[in-house]
Amino acid sequence: MAITSALVLFAVIWFMTFLIVIPFRLQTQGDVGDVVEGTHASSPEVHNLKKKAWLTTAIAAVLWVI
Repeated sequence: MAITSALVLFAVIWFMTFLIVIPFRLQTQGDVGDVVEGTHASSPEVHNLKKKAWLTTAIAAVLWVI
């Protein structure tokens, strides 16, 4: 597999995994009870995207190696 193909495959796996990981442990404004005016109650209050991005990278790397 060429380098470009490998990088594209990793990117596809990473984004697919990220879309699966995003909803894990998501706290919405409705859950917390502090809904900001003009937003939906289902809007995220605490999203932890940095942590989820690192988790996604680890999972994607394992899947990519396999």
